[in-house]
Formats: sequence, C-alpha cells, structure tokens
Amino acid sequence: MNRIKEVLQEKGIKQTWLAEKLGKSYNIVNGYVQNRTQPRLETLLAIANILNIDVKELIVSNKEI
Repeated sequence: MNRIKEVLQEKGIKQTWLAEKLGKSYNIVNGYVQNRTQPRLETLLAIANILNIDVKELIVSNKEI
C-alpha cells in the first residue's frame, strides 16, 4: 500500500502532472494512486524526488495494516 493519493491531495497536485513528470501514462499513475498496482522502488523514489519529500512519506507502514 502507498500514500501517493494522500500526498498528491495534500500538495494540490494532479495525477496528470505527476504522470507527465514521471514520463508514464495517466493510466499507470492512476493505478499507483488507486493502489491497484504498486510502483517499483525506483519509481517510488522518482515520485518522492518529484514531490520533494522523503520516500517514507509515500509508504504505509506494515505495522499499520
């Protein structure tokens, strides 16, 4: 599970903008945001860099599940 959706909402950023910055399609990013698919670690790090946050902010702790 990831927190991409929550972080995008907190920052007021659209999925289309993130998709463009990542160089991925909207459908792929939407899958990440809706937690239908999980991004690879490299992609998660790229998202954190684009959003200027620590990658830990994008991950739900396994202790919270």
